[in-house]
Amino acid sequence: MKFNTDEIASVLREEIDRYQSGIDVREVGQVLEVGDGIARVWGLSGVMAGEMVEFPGGVTGLAFNLEENSVGVIILGDYLKVNEGDEVRSTGKLLSVPVGDAVIGRVLDPLGNPLDGKGPIATDQQRPVETLAPGVADRQPVREPLQTGIKAIDAMTPIGRGQRELIIGDRKTGKTAIGIDAIINQKHTGVKCFYVAVGQKDSSVAVAIDVLRQHGAMDYTTVIVAGASSAAPLQYIAPYSGTAMAEHFMYNGEHALIVYDDLSKQATAYRQLSLLMRRPPGREAFPGDVFYAHSRLLERSAKLSDEHGGGSLTSLPIIETLEGEVSAYIPTNVISITDGQIYLQPDLFFAGQRPAMNVGISVSRVGGAAQTKAMKKVSGGLRLDLASFRELEAFAQLGTDLDADTQARLDRGYRMVELLKQGQYQPLDVVDQVLSIYAGTRGHLDAVKREEVADWEAGFLTFVREQAKDLRSRLEETKALDDETERLLEAAIAEFKRQRQGTQTSAPALAGAD
Repeated sequence: MKFNTDEIASVLREEIDRYQSGIDVREVGQVLEVGDGIARVWGLSGVMAGEMVEFPGGVTGLAFNLEENSVGVIILGDYLKVNEGDEVRSTGKLLSVPVGDAVIGRVLDPLGNPLDGKGPIATDQQRPVETLAPGVADRQPVREPLQTGIKAIDAMTPIGRGQRELIIGDRKTGKTAIGIDAIINQKHTGVKCFYVAVGQKDSSVAVAIDVLRQHGAMDYTTVIVAGASSAAPLQYIAPYSGTAMAEHFMYNGEHALIVYDDLSKQATAYRQLSLLMRRPPGREAFPGDVFYAHSRLLERSAKLSDEHGGGSLTSLPIIETLEGEVSAYIPTNVISITDGQIYLQPDLFFAGQRPAMNVGISVSRVGGAAQTKAMKKVSGGLRLDLASFRELEAFAQLGTDLDADTQARLDRGYRMVELLKQGQYQPLDVVDQVLSIYAGTRGHLDAVKREEVADWEAGFLTFVREQAKDLRSRLEETKALDDETERLLEAAIAEFKRQRQGTQTSAPALAGAD
Protein backbone atom coordinates (compact mmCIF):
# COMPACT_ATOMS: atom_id res chain seq x y z
CA MET A 1 0.00 0.00 0.00
CA LYS A 2 1.50 3.34 -1.13
CA PHE A 3 1.04 6.66 0.70
CA ASN A 4 0.63 9.88 -1.25
CA THR A 5 3.06 12.24 0.52
CA ASP A 6 1.58 15.40 -1.03
CA GLU A 7 -1.86 14.48 0.24
CA ILE A 8 -0.56 13.81 3.76
CA ALA A 9 1.38 17.09 3.76
CA SER A 10 -1.67 19.11 2.69
CA VAL A 11 -3.84 17.52 5.41
CA LEU A 12 -1.18 18.31 8.03
CA ARG A 13 -0.91 21.92 6.80
CA GLU A 14 -4.72 22.33 7.09
CA GLU A 15 -4.70 20.92 10.60
CA ILE A 16 -1.85 23.24 11.63
CA ASP A 17 -3.69 26.26 10.17
CA ARG A 18 -6.90 25.34 12.00
CA TYR A 19 -5.18 24.68 15.32
CA GLN A 20 -6.01 27.14 18.09
CA SER A 21 -4.29 26.90 21.41
CA GLY A 22 -6.85 27.56 24.15
CA ILE A 23 -6.54 26.43 27.71
CA ASP A 24 -9.82 26.01 29.62
CA VAL A 25 -8.97 27.10 33.14
CA ARG A 26 -11.85 26.38 35.51
CA GLU A 27 -12.17 25.23 39.05
CA VAL A 28 -13.30 21.65 39.38
CA GLY A 29 -14.90 20.11 42.46
CA GLN A 30 -16.52 16.88 43.50
CA VAL A 31 -20.00 16.07 44.84
CA LEU A 32 -19.76 14.84 48.43
CA GLU A 33 -23.48 14.24 48.96
CA VAL A 34 -26.69 14.97 47.08
CA GLY A 35 -30.43 14.82 47.84
CA ASP A 36 -33.68 16.84 48.07
CA GLY A 37 -32.54 19.35 45.47
CA ILE A 38 -29.24 20.28 47.10
CA ALA A 39 -25.65 19.06 46.77
CA ARG A 40 -22.63 19.51 49.02
CA VAL A 41 -19.49 20.04 46.91
CA TRP A 42 -15.84 19.86 47.85
CA GLY A 43 -13.02 21.63 45.97
CA LEU A 44 -14.64 24.84 44.63
CA SER A 45 -12.72 27.14 46.95
CA GLY A 46 -12.90 30.17 44.61
CA VAL A 47 -16.61 29.98 43.75
CA MET A 48 -18.74 33.07 44.52
CA ALA A 49 -22.18 33.22 46.15
CA GLY A 50 -24.86 33.11 43.47
CA GLU A 51 -22.46 31.75 40.82
CA MET A 52 -23.61 29.05 38.42
CA VAL A 53 -21.95 25.63 38.56
CA GLU A 54 -22.19 22.77 36.07
CA PHE A 55 -22.89 19.12 36.81
CA PRO A 56 -22.48 16.28 34.27
CA GLY A 57 -25.43 15.83 31.90
CA GLY A 58 -26.13 19.55 31.53
CA VAL A 59 -27.67 20.02 35.00
CA THR A 60 -26.92 23.45 36.50
CA GLY A 61 -26.70 24.57 40.10
CA LEU A 62 -26.36 27.75 42.11
CA ALA A 63 -23.77 28.30 44.85
CA PHE A 64 -25.95 28.95 47.90
CA ASN A 65 -23.88 28.30 51.03
CA LEU A 66 -20.15 29.09 51.20
CA GLU A 67 -18.68 27.08 54.07
CA GLU A 68 -15.12 26.49 55.26
CA ASN A 69 -14.61 23.05 53.73
CA SER A 70 -17.46 22.71 51.24
CA VAL A 71 -20.01 24.62 49.14
CA GLY A 72 -23.78 24.09 49.40
CA VAL A 73 -25.28 24.11 45.91
CA ILE A 74 -29.00 24.23 45.05
CA ILE A 75 -29.67 22.13 41.94
CA LEU A 76 -31.79 23.80 39.26
CA GLY A 77 -33.28 20.87 37.42
CA ASP A 78 -33.45 17.13 37.92
CA TYR A 79 -31.29 16.43 40.99
CA LEU A 80 -31.76 12.67 40.44
CA LYS A 81 -29.26 12.91 37.56
CA VAL A 82 -26.54 14.13 39.97
CA ASN A 83 -24.62 11.42 41.83
CA GLU A 84 -22.09 11.32 44.63
CA GLY A 85 -18.54 11.63 43.25
CA ASP A 86 -19.62 13.55 40.11
CA GLU A 87 -17.35 16.30 38.83
CA VAL A 88 -18.59 19.89 39.32
CA ARG A 89 -17.26 22.88 37.37
CA SER A 90 -17.60 26.56 38.15
CA THR A 91 -18.73 28.74 35.25
CA GLY A 92 -17.85 32.26 36.41
CA LYS A 93 -21.36 33.39 35.40
CA LEU A 94 -24.42 34.57 37.30
CA LEU A 95 -27.79 32.91 36.73
CA SER A 96 -29.46 34.71 33.80
CA VAL A 97 -32.72 34.36 31.88
CA PRO A 98 -33.70 35.36 28.32
CA VAL A 99 -35.50 38.73 28.07
CA GLY A 100 -37.08 40.91 25.38
CA ASP A 101 -40.07 40.67 23.07
CA ALA A 102 -39.31 37.00 22.36
CA VAL A 103 -40.56 35.94 25.82
CA ILE A 104 -43.95 37.67 25.41
CA GLY A 105 -46.80 35.25 24.83
CA ARG A 106 -44.79 32.28 26.08
CA VAL A 107 -45.06 29.84 28.99
CA LEU A 108 -41.62 29.33 30.55
CA ASP A 109 -39.95 27.64 33.49
CA PRO A 110 -37.86 29.77 35.94
CA LEU A 111 -34.71 29.17 33.87
CA GLY A 112 -36.33 30.56 30.71
CA ASN A 113 -36.90 27.17 29.04
CA PRO A 114 -40.17 26.95 27.06
CA LEU A 115 -42.99 24.77 28.41
CA ASP A 116 -45.55 25.52 25.68
CA GLY A 117 -44.09 23.42 22.84
CA LYS A 118 -43.59 26.46 20.59
CA GLY A 119 -39.85 25.99 20.15
CA PRO A 120 -36.84 27.78 21.67
CA ILE A 121 -36.82 31.45 22.74
CA ALA A 122 -35.35 33.37 19.79
CA THR A 123 -33.34 36.04 21.59
CA ASP A 124 -29.71 36.68 22.44
CA GLN A 125 -30.60 39.13 25.24
CA GLN A 126 -30.03 37.88 28.78
CA ARG A 127 -30.52 39.51 32.16
CA PRO A 128 -29.22 38.36 35.58
CA VAL A 129 -31.95 36.94 37.81
CA GLU A 130 -30.67 38.89 40.83
CA THR A 131 -29.98 42.61 40.33
CA LEU A 132 -29.95 45.64 42.61
CA ALA A 133 -33.20 47.60 42.99
CA PRO A 134 -33.26 51.21 41.66
CA GLY A 135 -32.07 53.75 44.24
CA VAL A 136 -34.13 56.59 45.70
CA ALA A 137 -32.70 59.15 43.27
CA ASP A 138 -33.58 56.94 40.28
CA ARG A 139 -37.30 56.85 41.16
CA GLN A 140 -40.23 59.23 41.00
CA PRO A 141 -43.48 59.24 43.01
CA VAL A 142 -46.31 56.98 41.86
CA ARG A 143 -48.89 59.18 40.13
CA GLU A 144 -50.00 57.34 36.99
CA PRO A 145 -53.04 55.04 37.47
CA LEU A 146 -52.90 51.34 36.61
CA GLN A 147 -56.53 50.31 36.20
CA THR A 148 -57.46 46.80 37.32
CA GLY A 149 -60.96 47.05 35.84
CA ILE A 150 -62.46 46.11 39.23
CA LYS A 151 -64.76 48.84 40.60
CA ALA A 152 -64.12 48.17 44.30
CA ILE A 153 -60.33 48.27 43.86
CA ASP A 154 -60.03 51.21 41.43
CA ALA A 155 -62.40 53.27 43.60
CA MET A 156 -61.19 52.48 47.13
CA THR A 157 -57.67 50.99 46.92
CA PRO A 158 -56.31 52.44 43.66
CA ILE A 159 -53.08 51.06 42.19
CA GLY A 160 -50.54 53.24 40.38
CA ARG A 161 -47.79 52.31 37.96
CA GLY A 162 -44.72 51.43 40.00
CA GLN A 163 -46.71 50.46 43.10
CA ARG A 164 -46.62 47.20 45.07
CA GLU A 165 -50.12 46.25 46.20
CA LEU A 166 -50.50 43.06 48.22
CA ILE A 167 -53.48 40.74 47.64
CA ILE A 168 -54.01 38.78 50.85
CA GLY A 169 -56.63 36.31 52.06
CA ASP A 170 -57.46 32.70 52.81
CA ARG A 171 -57.44 30.07 50.09
CA LYS A 172 -60.37 30.13 47.64
CA THR A 173 -61.33 33.77 48.24
CA GLY A 174 -60.58 35.05 44.72
CA LYS A 175 -56.95 36.24 45.03
CA THR A 176 -55.79 34.82 41.70
CA ALA A 177 -58.96 36.10 39.98
CA ILE A 178 -58.01 39.70 40.88
CA GLY A 179 -54.51 39.23 39.43
CA ILE A 180 -55.88 37.68 36.22
CA ASP A 181 -58.53 40.44 35.92
CA ALA A 182 -55.82 43.09 36.25
CA ILE A 183 -53.82 41.41 33.44
CA ILE A 184 -56.89 41.13 31.16
CA ASN A 185 -57.63 44.84 31.75
CA GLN A 186 -54.20 45.88 30.39
CA LYS A 187 -55.31 45.09 26.84
CA HIS A 188 -54.60 48.05 24.50
CA THR A 189 -52.67 49.91 27.26
CA GLY A 190 -49.17 48.81 26.17
CA VAL A 191 -48.43 47.30 29.60
CA LYS A 192 -46.48 44.01 29.38
CA CYS A 193 -47.76 41.47 31.91
CA PHE A 194 -46.01 38.62 33.76
CA TYR A 195 -47.80 35.95 35.76
CA VAL A 196 -45.51 33.94 38.07
CA ALA A 197 -47.14 30.75 39.38
CA VAL A 198 -45.22 29.40 42.40
CA GLY A 199 -46.26 26.12 44.01
CA GLN A 200 -49.66 26.12 42.26
CA LYS A 201 -51.40 23.00 40.97
CA ASP A 202 -50.63 22.45 37.28
CA SER A 203 -54.37 22.18 36.58
CA SER A 204 -54.99 25.63 38.16
CA VAL A 205 -52.18 27.17 36.10
CA ALA A 206 -53.56 25.57 32.92
CA VAL A 207 -57.00 27.10 33.66
CA ALA A 208 -55.41 30.56 34.21
CA ILE A 209 -53.46 30.32 30.92
CA ASP A 210 -56.62 29.23 29.10
CA VAL A 211 -58.56 32.22 30.50
CA LEU A 212 -55.77 34.61 29.42
CA ARG A 213 -55.77 33.06 25.95
CA GLN A 214 -59.57 33.32 25.60
CA HIS A 215 -59.47 37.04 26.43
CA GLY A 216 -56.55 37.74 24.07
CA ALA A 217 -54.26 38.56 27.00
CA MET A 218 -51.51 36.08 26.06
CA ASP A 219 -50.55 38.49 23.24
CA TYR A 220 -48.83 40.69 25.87
CA THR A 221 -48.33 38.24 28.77
CA THR A 222 -45.57 35.84 29.84
CA VAL A 223 -46.33 33.01 32.26
CA ILE A 224 -43.49 31.66 34.45
CA VAL A 225 -44.39 28.32 36.02
CA ALA A 226 -42.77 26.58 38.98
CA GLY A 227 -45.64 24.28 39.90
CA ALA A 228 -46.30 22.28 43.05
CA SER A 229 -44.32 19.36 41.58
CA SER A 230 -41.27 21.54 40.80
CA ALA A 231 -38.18 21.29 43.00
CA ALA A 232 -37.86 23.83 45.84
CA PRO A 233 -34.90 25.65 44.16
CA LEU A 234 -37.04 26.40 41.08
CA GLN A 235 -39.95 27.62 43.24
CA TYR A 236 -37.52 29.86 45.12
CA ILE A 237 -35.98 31.55 42.05
CA ALA A 238 -39.20 31.79 39.94
CA PRO A 239 -40.27 35.28 41.22
CA TYR A 240 -36.73 36.64 40.63
CA SER A 241 -36.72 35.24 37.08
CA GLY A 242 -40.09 36.82 36.30
CA THR A 243 -38.92 40.14 37.73
CA ALA A 244 -35.76 40.07 35.58
CA MET A 245 -37.89 39.58 32.44
CA ALA A 246 -40.25 42.41 33.47
CA GLU A 247 -37.38 44.76 34.43
CA HIS A 248 -36.07 44.63 30.86
CA PHE A 249 -39.16 46.59 29.74
CA MET A 250 -39.03 48.98 32.70
CA TYR A 251 -35.42 49.97 31.94
CA ASN A 252 -36.37 50.48 28.28
CA GLY A 253 -38.96 53.12 29.18
CA GLU A 254 -41.97 50.78 28.96
CA HIS A 255 -44.51 49.67 31.56
CA ALA A 256 -44.86 46.20 33.05
CA LEU A 257 -47.14 44.45 35.55
CA ILE A 258 -46.14 41.31 37.46
CA VAL A 259 -48.36 39.04 39.57
CA TYR A 260 -46.60 36.71 42.05
CA ASP A 261 -48.97 33.83 42.83
CA ASP A 262 -48.01 33.31 45.58
CA LEU A 263 -45.10 34.43 47.76
CA SER A 264 -46.07 32.32 50.79
CA LYS A 265 -45.28 29.21 48.70
CA GLN A 266 -41.94 30.78 47.72
CA ALA A 267 -41.15 31.45 51.40
CA THR A 268 -41.93 27.79 52.19
CA ALA A 269 -39.55 26.64 49.41
CA TYR A 270 -36.85 28.98 50.77
CA ARG A 271 -37.40 27.59 54.28
CA GLN A 272 -36.97 24.05 52.92
CA LEU A 273 -33.69 24.94 51.20
CA SER A 274 -32.35 26.77 54.25
CA LEU A 275 -33.14 23.94 56.63
CA LEU A 276 -31.53 21.40 54.30
CA MET A 277 -28.46 23.64 54.18
CA ARG A 278 -28.37 23.65 58.02
CA ARG A 279 -29.01 27.39 58.26
CA PRO A 280 -30.28 28.36 61.73
CA PRO A 281 -34.12 28.48 61.84
CA GLY A 282 -35.96 31.46 63.29
CA ARG A 283 -39.64 32.23 63.84
CA GLU A 284 -41.94 29.50 62.42
CA ALA A 285 -38.70 27.72 61.31
CA PHE A 286 -38.14 30.33 58.57
CA PRO A 287 -34.51 31.49 58.14
CA GLY A 288 -33.60 34.89 59.55
CA ASP A 289 -33.20 36.44 56.08
CA VAL A 290 -36.64 35.52 54.68
CA PHE A 291 -37.62 39.20 55.04
CA TYR A 292 -34.62 40.14 52.88
CA ALA A 293 -35.63 37.50 50.30
CA HIS A 294 -38.96 39.30 49.80
CA SER A 295 -37.76 42.88 50.24
CA ARG A 296 -35.01 42.62 47.63
CA LEU A 297 -37.60 41.15 45.25
CA LEU A 298 -40.37 43.71 45.77
CA GLU A 299 -38.06 46.75 45.94
CA ARG A 300 -37.26 46.13 42.26
CA SER A 301 -40.77 47.38 41.41
CA ALA A 302 -40.57 51.11 40.80
CA LYS A 303 -41.57 54.08 38.68
CA LEU A 304 -38.26 55.28 37.22
CA SER A 305 -37.41 58.97 36.93
CA ASP A 306 -37.70 60.70 33.56
CA GLU A 307 -33.88 60.76 33.24
CA HIS A 308 -33.97 56.94 33.28
CA GLY A 309 -36.77 56.67 30.72
CA GLY A 310 -39.80 56.89 33.02
CA GLY A 311 -40.56 53.15 32.77
CA SER A 312 -42.41 51.33 35.52
CA LEU A 313 -42.82 47.90 37.07
CA THR A 314 -45.98 47.34 39.13
CA SER A 315 -46.23 44.23 41.27
CA LEU A 316 -49.22 42.44 42.78
CA PRO A 317 -47.80 39.91 45.26
CA ILE A 318 -50.30 37.37 46.59
CA ILE A 319 -50.09 35.93 50.12
CA GLU A 320 -52.28 33.13 51.43
CA THR A 321 -53.34 33.33 55.07
CA LEU A 322 -54.53 30.51 57.32
CA GLU A 323 -57.87 31.16 59.06
CA GLY A 324 -57.52 34.89 58.37
CA GLU A 325 -54.31 35.15 60.42
CA VAL A 326 -52.94 38.43 59.02
CA SER A 327 -50.49 38.77 61.92
CA ALA A 328 -48.52 35.60 60.99
CA TYR A 329 -44.83 35.94 60.13
CA ILE A 330 -44.85 36.04 56.31
CA PRO A 331 -48.06 38.15 55.94
CA THR A 332 -46.76 40.84 58.34
CA ASN A 333 -43.38 40.86 56.57
CA VAL A 334 -44.89 41.42 53.13
CA ILE A 335 -47.48 43.94 54.43
CA SER A 336 -44.59 46.04 55.79
CA ILE A 337 -42.77 45.96 52.43
CA THR A 338 -45.72 46.75 50.14
CA ASP A 339 -47.60 50.03 49.51
CA GLY A 340 -50.96 48.74 50.68
CA GLN A 341 -53.04 45.58 50.73
CA ILE A 342 -56.33 44.23 49.43
CA TYR A 343 -57.70 41.92 52.12
CA LEU A 344 -60.21 39.32 50.91
CA GLN A 345 -62.52 37.93 53.58
CA PRO A 346 -64.05 34.43 53.36
CA ASP A 347 -67.33 35.52 55.06
CA LEU A 348 -67.94 38.16 52.38
CA PHE A 349 -66.95 35.72 49.62
CA PHE A 350 -69.42 33.07 50.77
CA ALA A 351 -72.10 35.75 51.22
CA GLY A 352 -71.84 36.38 47.46
CA GLN A 353 -69.83 39.60 47.53
CA ARG A 354 -67.22 39.24 44.77
CA PRO A 355 -64.56 40.59 45.03
CA ALA A 356 -64.75 39.85 48.78
CA MET A 357 -62.77 42.93 49.78
CA ASN A 358 -62.84 44.01 53.43
CA VAL A 359 -62.95 47.81 53.15
CA GLY A 360 -61.82 48.37 56.74
CA ILE A 361 -58.49 46.52 56.47
CA SER A 362 -57.76 47.10 52.76
CA VAL A 363 -55.74 50.22 52.00
CA SER A 364 -53.63 51.84 49.29
CA ARG A 365 -50.80 54.03 50.58
CA VAL A 366 -50.70 55.89 47.26
CA GLY A 367 -54.39 56.80 47.47
CA GLY A 368 -55.95 59.38 45.19
CA ALA A 369 -52.61 60.16 43.53
CA ALA A 370 -53.17 57.05 41.41
CA GLN A 371 -56.72 57.97 40.32
CA THR A 372 -58.18 60.07 37.54
CA LYS A 373 -59.85 63.31 38.68
CA ALA A 374 -63.30 61.93 37.83
CA MET A 375 -62.81 58.73 39.85
CA LYS A 376 -61.33 60.71 42.74
CA LYS A 377 -64.41 62.93 42.83
CA VAL A 378 -67.07 60.20 42.70
CA SER A 379 -65.34 57.77 45.08
CA GLY A 380 -64.11 60.30 47.67
CA GLY A 381 -66.40 59.29 50.54
CA LEU A 382 -67.16 55.75 49.35
CA ARG A 383 -64.79 53.97 51.73
CA LEU A 384 -66.13 55.80 54.83
CA ASP A 385 -69.74 55.33 53.69
CA LEU A 386 -69.24 51.58 53.31
CA ALA A 387 -67.41 51.29 56.64
CA SER A 388 -70.24 53.13 58.45
CA PHE A 389 -72.78 50.99 56.57
CA ARG A 390 -71.16 47.82 57.96
CA GLU A 391 -71.49 49.23 61.50
CA LEU A 392 -75.13 50.19 60.90
CA GLU A 393 -75.84 46.75 59.43
CA ALA A 394 -74.46 45.05 62.55
CA PHE A 395 -76.59 47.41 64.71
CA ALA A 396 -79.73 46.77 62.63
CA GLN A 397 -79.39 43.02 63.15
CA LEU A 398 -80.26 43.55 66.80
CA GLY A 399 -83.82 44.23 65.62
CA THR A 400 -83.92 47.81 66.92
CA ASP A 401 -86.38 50.31 65.43
CA LEU A 402 -84.51 52.65 63.09
CA ASP A 403 -85.32 56.26 62.24
CA ALA A 404 -85.95 57.23 58.61
CA ASP A 405 -82.49 58.74 58.07
CA THR A 406 -80.67 55.63 59.37
CA GLN A 407 -82.93 53.36 57.29
CA ALA A 408 -82.17 55.45 54.18
CA ARG A 409 -78.42 55.15 54.80
CA LEU A 410 -78.80 51.39 55.25
CA ASP A 411 -80.80 51.07 52.02
CA ARG A 412 -78.19 53.04 50.06
CA GLY A 413 -75.41 50.93 51.59
CA TYR A 414 -77.09 47.70 50.46
CA ARG A 415 -77.38 49.09 46.93
CA MET A 416 -73.72 50.23 46.89
CA VAL A 417 -72.64 46.72 47.95
CA GLU A 418 -74.70 45.29 45.06
CA LEU A 419 -73.23 47.87 42.69
CA LEU A 420 -69.64 46.97 43.64
CA LYS A 421 -70.19 43.27 42.92
CA GLN A 422 -68.50 42.21 39.72
CA GLY A 423 -68.29 38.99 37.74
CA GLN A 424 -65.03 37.11 37.33
CA TYR A 425 -62.93 38.03 34.26
CA GLN A 426 -65.23 40.97 33.43
CA PRO A 427 -63.08 44.07 33.99
CA LEU A 428 -64.81 47.42 33.44
CA ASP A 429 -63.44 50.47 31.67
CA VAL A 430 -62.67 53.35 34.08
CA VAL A 431 -65.32 55.57 32.41
CA ASP A 432 -67.99 52.92 33.03
CA GLN A 433 -66.82 52.65 36.64
CA VAL A 434 -67.17 56.42 37.12
CA LEU A 435 -70.69 56.37 35.64
CA SER A 436 -71.82 53.48 37.88
CA ILE A 437 -70.33 54.82 41.11
CA TYR A 438 -71.69 58.33 40.42
CA ALA A 439 -75.20 56.94 40.04
CA GLY A 440 -74.88 54.99 43.29
CA THR A 441 -73.28 57.63 45.49
CA ARG A 442 -75.65 60.41 44.30
CA GLY A 443 -78.71 58.36 45.30
CA HIS A 444 -80.06 57.53 41.84
CA LEU A 445 -80.34 53.86 42.79
CA ASP A 446 -82.19 54.43 46.07
CA ALA A 447 -85.58 53.69 44.45
CA VAL A 448 -84.29 50.60 42.61
CA LYS A 449 -84.87 47.17 44.17
CA ARG A 450 -81.69 45.52 45.45
CA GLU A 451 -82.01 42.54 43.13
CA GLU A 452 -82.42 44.87 40.12
CA VAL A 453 -79.30 46.98 40.75
CA ALA A 454 -77.06 44.88 38.41
CA ASP A 455 -79.67 45.08 35.60
CA TRP A 456 -80.07 48.85 36.13
CA GLU A 457 -76.30 49.34 35.92
CA ALA A 458 -75.91 47.20 32.77
CA GLY A 459 -78.82 49.02 31.11
CA PHE A 460 -77.49 52.45 32.06
CA LEU A 461 -73.99 51.73 30.71
CA THR A 462 -75.49 50.45 27.44
CA PHE A 463 -77.69 53.57 27.26
CA VAL A 464 -74.67 55.89 27.69
CA ARG A 465 -72.67 53.93 25.09
CA GLU A 466 -75.47 54.09 22.52
CA GLN A 467 -77.44 57.29 23.24
CA ALA A 468 -75.09 59.58 25.19
CA LYS A 469 -71.88 59.24 23.18
CA ASP A 470 -70.94 62.91 23.75
CA LEU A 471 -70.93 62.41 27.52
CA ARG A 472 -68.81 59.27 27.26
CA SER A 473 -66.25 60.79 24.86
CA ARG A 474 -66.04 63.91 27.06
CA LEU A 475 -65.25 61.76 30.11
CA GLU A 476 -62.67 59.76 28.15
CA GLU A 477 -60.89 62.89 26.93
CA THR A 478 -60.91 65.05 30.07
CA LYS A 479 -60.88 62.24 32.71
CA ALA A 480 -62.50 64.87 34.96
CA LEU A 481 -66.01 65.51 36.22
CA ASP A 482 -66.51 69.27 35.78
CA ASP A 483 -69.85 71.11 36.11
CA GLU A 484 -70.77 70.71 32.43
CA THR A 485 -69.98 66.97 32.43
CA GLU A 486 -71.97 66.54 35.64
CA ARG A 487 -74.94 68.36 34.07
CA LEU A 488 -74.79 66.06 31.03
CA LEU A 489 -74.54 63.02 33.31
CA GLU A 490 -77.57 64.05 35.40
CA ALA A 491 -79.54 64.60 32.17
CA ALA A 492 -78.48 61.15 30.88
CA ILE A 493 -79.57 59.45 34.14
CA ALA A 494 -82.94 61.28 34.05
CA GLU A 495 -83.53 60.23 30.42
CA PHE A 496 -82.54 56.62 31.16
CA LYS A 497 -84.91 56.52 34.16
CA ARG A 498 -87.73 57.89 31.96
CA GLN A 499 -87.09 55.27 29.25
CA ARG A 500 -86.80 52.47 31.82
CA GLN A 501 -90.02 53.57 33.53
CA GLY A 502 -91.77 53.58 30.16
CA THR A 503 -90.55 50.06 29.39
CA GLN A 504 -91.66 48.76 32.79
CA THR A 505 -95.15 50.31 32.57
CA SER A 506 -95.70 49.06 29.01
CA ALA A 507 -94.66 45.49 29.91
CA PRO A 508 -97.79 44.71 32.03
CA ALA A 509 -100.03 46.25 29.34
CA LEU A 510 -98.48 43.95 26.73
CA ALA A 511 -98.89 41.00 29.06
CA GLY A 512 -102.59 41.85 29.47
CA ALA A 513 -103.04 42.08 25.68
CA ASP A 514 -101.86 38.47 25.36
